Amino acid sequence: MTELATLYAHHIAERQRTTAEALEATGHGALVISSGKVYTHFADDQDAPFHPTPHFAHWCPLPGPHHLLVVQPGHRPRLIRYAPEDFWYEQAPLGDPFWAAAFEVEEAGSVEEAWSRLGALGNAAYIGNETDRACEAGLDLNPDLLTAHLNWHRTAKSDYEVCCIDEATVIAARGHKAARAAFLAGATELEIHHAYVVAAGIVDHEMPYGSIVALNEKGATLHYEGKRTSVRNGAVLLIDAGAQVRGYASDITRTLVAPHCDSRFAALVAGMERIELELCDLVKPALPYGDLHHQGHLRIAALLQESGLLKVGPEEAVEKGLSRPFFPHGLGHHLGIQVHDVAGRQGAPDGTPTPPPPQHPFLRTTRTIDEGQVFTVEPGLYFIPMLLRPFRENEHKGAFDWALIDALTPCGGIRIEDNLLVTATGHRNLTRPHLPD
Repeated sequence: MTELATLYAHHIAERQRTTAEALEATGHGALVISSGKVYTHFADDQDAPFHPTPHFAHWCPLPGPHHLLVVQPGHRPRLIRYAPEDFWYEQAPLGDPFWAAAFEVEEAGSVEEAWSRLGALGNAAYIGNETDRACEAGLDLNPDLLTAHLNWHRTAKSDYEVCCIDEATVIAARGHKAARAAFLAGATELEIHHAYVVAAGIVDHEMPYGSIVALNEKGATLHYEGKRTSVRNGAVLLIDAGAQVRGYASDITRTLVAPHCDSRFAALVAGMERIELELCDLVKPALPYGDLHHQGHLRIAALLQESGLLKVGPEEAVEKGLSRPFFPHGLGHHLGIQVHDVAGRQGAPDGTPTPPPPQHPFLRTTRTIDEGQVFTVEPGLYFIPMLLRPFRENEHKGAFDWALIDALTPCGGIRIEDNLLVTATGHRNLTRPHLPD
């Protein structure tokens, strides 16, 4: 805990520095961030699982809604903790968490009291979803320029943040190993999911995103949400699942084959494993992420040619867009408090956009790779009928082996994903030490 407190102290010092810089750049004198209000389903009394305002979580791992953080350059940040007396829901005492010493902590028994404690703040900005109260307090609501500056700084992870992601990786790796064993034992999608959460020691709403547990053809649905109980003894499992610690996520995908899987598809999985590791090896500062994505297409196109799925070379396949129906998504995304973390398409602190090229519209990261960034590398190869259908009749139809495509379509797809920290000279793979295959 002492080491964690030290890492956190450095993290907070950097937050104070970058926030002061952002406030000066945007002409604000102070910043108020709320942890946020709970979303209640329409015409119901049931609430959605609470997710804090990400910028609040960047500062403080205190769970729960309605807390307020007040940041003023040159002052110790104030944390107004919403702590009502309540017999409906558990209200855990604050105790003595490792992070508390960073703040002037006050407690408020109601939401109204929390906001009244703000006092007079000159030219203050607000970030969060409690905009009605922030408007009444005279705060500048979610200013785009200030948010862009803060987002920009979130892409460089502190040692504290990397520590949280590392811990989340250890938890997720336990889950993936249990899911693998369940799959090889012939379990259903729901049973595989249950094996994951039990081994990870979490319940569903504690996951950073809903798990993807796809047997066979369902692996070709990129964000498959089902958990079928009717399918057992799958030939292929695509599992995309993570964990979170103090608000920071891990995001890991593996594609596994059973002994009875079509050997041609199993060879593709082995080829994609090799390609994913090769792409990871390329990661270093000053490399544009788009170039890494392009390398992914070239290598996947080469694998498609080697396997006989495509009859043209990789350069021609990529130039003519023949690899895109097999690999339709971006190679990866920034990772942190949000699974798809912010500023991936931001070219400068002021929010100048760097949109993806037209041929790769779903590329989430167009930044140049820099030290301190944490992002995913997740190449994919899928058999998606709706994306392949146009090529069956256009001028490129002769470049595909349609009989082989049809034979492998029931196997679904392949995605392999690791989380990488960019270092001064290269990178550190955060995933493989805990989940080597």
